[in-house]
Amino acid sequence: MAQIQLTPAQRKDHRAEAHHLNPVVMIGSDGLTEGVKKEIDAALNAHGLIKVRVQSDDRTGRETMFRALADDLDAAPIQHIGKLFVLWRPIPEKEKKVDEDRMPGPRDVKVLKNSSRYGQRPEVKMLRVLGNQRLTPGGTVKRSKPKQTSIKKRAQD
Repeated sequence: MAQIQLTPAQRKDHRAEAHHLNPVVMIGSDGLTEGVKKEIDAALNAHGLIKVRVQSDDRTGRETMFRALADDLDAAPIQHIGKLFVLWRPIPEKEKKVDEDRMPGPRDVKVLKNSSRYGQRPEVKMLRVLGNQRLTPGGTVKRSKPKQTSIKKRAQD
């Protein structure tokens, strides 16, 4: 995969954003394993801009690791300073499932009502609230009012 190419101004902006971030993933003595790559990929999908800390003392090994991560994960290498890497990849948009036929279903609600006799324990009642109903602060179920249209819209129809 090819890594993302950024202009120096964009790289500078991402470095400024990453300044206050803590490392999300740490690469230990085993090096760059498939599990580590998978975690870094998940972090990039969730956050977009991440810091990675490497525990190795080998400077050239860290540099090759940094380039390998950027190439393998299709990310832009923002900064490599000491044992920290900063990587960026745009967050993919999540698809929302929209079902037009779906209606709100019934839900069971637990309601506490004060006893009619003074000094007794409150009564616990389970009420079923349907999709076109609402629960009032007093604990009663009311049907939701139909959506009202304005006078102008009624005149147009």
